Amino acid sequence: MTTGFLTFLRFGAACALVWALAGCSPRHLIIQSVATELAQQGRAVEDDLGLAREASSFYLKLSEGLLREAPDNLALAEAIAAGFTQYAFAFVAFEAERLESQDAKAAQVLNERARRLYLRAHRHAMAALEYQNPGFLKALSQPDAGRWPTLQAAQVGVAYWAAASWGAYISLSKDQPEVVADLPVAFRLAQLAWRVSPKHANGDLSSLMGSFEVARAGGTAQQASNYFDAAIVAGAGKSAGAYVAKAESIALKAGDRPAFEALLRRALRVSAERRDLPNEVMRERAQWLLATADDLF
Repeated sequence: MTTGFLTFLRFGAACALVWALAGCSPRHLIIQSVATELAQQGRAVEDDLGLAREASSFYLKLSEGLLREAPDNLALAEAIAAGFTQYAFAFVAFEAERLESQDAKAAQVLNERARRLYLRAHRHAMAALEYQNPGFLKALSQPDAGRWPTLQAAQVGVAYWAAASWGAYISLSKDQPEVVADLPVAFRLAQLAWRVSPKHANGDLSSLMGSFEVARAGGTAQQASNYFDAAIVAGAGKSAGAYVAKAESIALKAGDRPAFEALLRRALRVSAERRDLPNEVMRERAQWLLATADDLF
């Protein structure tokens, strides 16, 4: 019997204990303990996309149920927001992109599902921030920078996923002006997190800042490129995502095919050197972008 399966059995027994003792004392401590363990399971290293996809549904539904019992567990809220965002990006929105040229109707259905998943992720993350900082969103929406909320270091992760899922939701809602109007506030949230920890998640936060910089009014390609380069440095050149993001956001938009292909090939080398789930997702995306380059340029 594998170590991973034994871990799963122990975790399942712990979950059963939570429900069995739901009416007993110390109920809150038991729930918090299992919630924290479940959050850690969400961060487990996995490099098999198929296995990750198959396991995600159960994990996310179980986690949501537990989060309702422990709304103050920041780690679990972060893991759930990350899980829904990553699932939507890797398995739903990406599939819609690949289908677009063959079946526009099917792609539209998938994009709508991705939108709902991104929004679900965003709501979980924002609820956690609101729980810890009542009035957080209202303060964030103020035009006066002096009234914006502040983030603690422990809140950076959940804020990152709140901003990432928000930006992704907006990107798939370009026909809804009321949703697009939230882009400056979503960018502001990413900024708050970046100011506290610009190297968060091996540069993923800096890469997100680059994506927002390209999308926002008044943003510049140079500043976006600086963010992507900072992300590459923060990830010690081992995160494929920053290379793919720079290829799509900078090289593709500039019509620079040699740079585009060079960045994607670098992403492929990086993903081969470090096999983890984010790099596997980006490896597939890089391969697809290279294969469709003739249609993009």
